[in-house]
This record gives sequence, structure tokens and C-alpha cells, in this order.
Amino acid sequence: MRITNERGDRNMKEVERNLSGAGMRIGIVQGRFNEVVCEGLLASCRAQLAQQGVRDADITLVSVPGALEIPLLLQDMAQSGKFDALIALGAVIRGDTYHFEIVANESARGVSEVQLHSGVPIANAILTTDTDSQAEERMSVKGAEAALVAIEMANLLKALG
Repeated sequence: MRITNERGDRNMKEVERNLSGAGMRIGIVQGRFNEVVCEGLLASCRAQLAQQGVRDADITLVSVPGALEIPLLLQDMAQSGKFDALIALGAVIRGDTYHFEIVANESARGVSEVQLHSGVPIANAILTTDTDSQAEERMSVKGAEAALVAIEMANLLKALG
């Protein structure tokens, strides 16, 4: 944390952005439904984690059938106390039925609830798209962004703790 004097005579504490993942323990829960997209998310996420200094030995990957199963495993991992941050990877692609809305909304709600109840940061990279091509276009960017979000949030919580 650094102290700044940019607002007149008041001292403002500002927590700087920290994207160093060195020594960080990361858990990833990956859905298998829409496998090509999920594997693309995982590849870009792992590459970004490595670039930020997270060792493969400090990453735990669990795969589940689909997006609705992701929150339960995130909850188990969060409660274990073994992880600095978690990442949810999945893909929900619109079909011809209302099922898309249920899966998209409930998986997002579940991820948010786990994060808020556990205090463990979770980067949500469960894509919700209209088409396969939209998901494939986003998978590389969103997987990498999830890695950065997880690291940044874990570092922020440590700095404030």
C-alpha cells in the first residue's frame, strides 16, 4: 500500500494493482460441456497464469459435466482453505429452448454466492454466447482475463487484510 497526498491535506491510502502470481495457489473448475471452447479457455488461462508467475504445481484443475455443476466444486475448494483464488471456466451457448437462460443465470448466481460467502475471490469465465463462433472468438481473451482477475483480487485481499 502506498500513501498519496493528491487530495489536498488529506492522506489517501491507495492499494496498487499487483499481478504477481508468484507463490499463489489457484484452483480451476472447468465444465466439459462445449468441450472445444472450454479447452480453449483453459489453455489461455494456464498460459496467463504461467506468465504471471504461477507454477503448474500450484494449480489444481477439476473438471465437471457442465456450468451448473461448477459452483458446488468451487464451494468445496473455497471451504478447503487451500486456495488463494479460484477460476470458473465454462461455456453456455444459446440453443432453441429456455434452458440457456436457466443455466446462464443460475451458474452466475452460484459462482457469485460462493465468492461472497467464502471470501475467496473467483474469476468467472463461464461464457454465455448466442453462437459457437462467438464463444470460440472469446475463449482466448476470457481465459487469460480470468487468470489476471483471480491474481489481482487475491493480491488486493492480502494487501487489505
